[in-house]
Amino acid sequence: MKKIFIILPFLTLLLNGCFWQEEEVKRESITKGWSPKTFFAQAKEQASSGSTDKAIELFEQLQAAYPASKYALQSKLEIAYALYKNQDYDQAIDRLNNYIKLYPKHLSTPYAYYLRGIISQDKSRSFLDDYLTDNAQRDVDSVRDAFNYYLALIDKFPKTEYAEEAKTHLVILRNILSRHELFVAIYYTQKKANIAAINRTKFIIEKYPNTPSVPAALHLMAYNYDAINANILAKDARRVLKNSYPTYTPHYSLEG
Repeated sequence: MKKIFIILPFLTLLLNGCFWQEEEVKRESITKGWSPKTFFAQAKEQASSGSTDKAIELFEQLQAAYPASKYALQSKLEIAYALYKNQDYDQAIDRLNNYIKLYPKHLSTPYAYYLRGIISQDKSRSFLDDYLTDNAQRDVDSVRDAFNYYLALIDKFPKTEYAEEAKTHLVILRNILSRHELFVAIYYTQKKANIAAINRTKFIIEKYPNTPSVPAALHLMAYNYDAINANILAKDARRVLKNSYPTYTPHYSLEG
């Protein structure tokens, strides 16, 4: 019986040694013998060369190999950015939402908020917008999302450089949203849905004051009041337009 008790501890130690050897082999296969810094540098190099899929793969391996390192944390943001560059917008935003949830007060979290806004803003764009099209004429859900993401950033981290950048983007997004409402009001006018058009123009004036679409909204409002024989209201709209925007010239068309 004594021999059995002597052998059992020996077998336990032997098995433990084999287990740790196997774990070390597994770890070596994951790390490639690289330090976290080297791993991160290799992934960044792949991203810089345009190999975003390979970069994402390396960032994922880095997280698996060194989950507690600062490079693993940074790689989460790098993956979101790489997905964004690949135009995988929804996946990128999901990654950033998860990051914000896990690290609500980390020093890098304001950047996650900011990048989330940038991605959502770009999601609505087309390469033709600078030449032929206008993203305000398309679905603007992602623009609204970007607007709200920037507002959340300013609310949570008001003193950061990203909050200041977000304020600039808010001006652009407000103009897009107000212009979208103007296109909708024009559409209703073309369809002779005059009341609906008037309500849209009112919404522009109340929700997006001081945007470039306001004078057009006033002009269109007067037109639609004329159409329903609301002469006094039409006159009031034109008076406000003349007093506030004396040099305004209509730039929209009702020909559809």
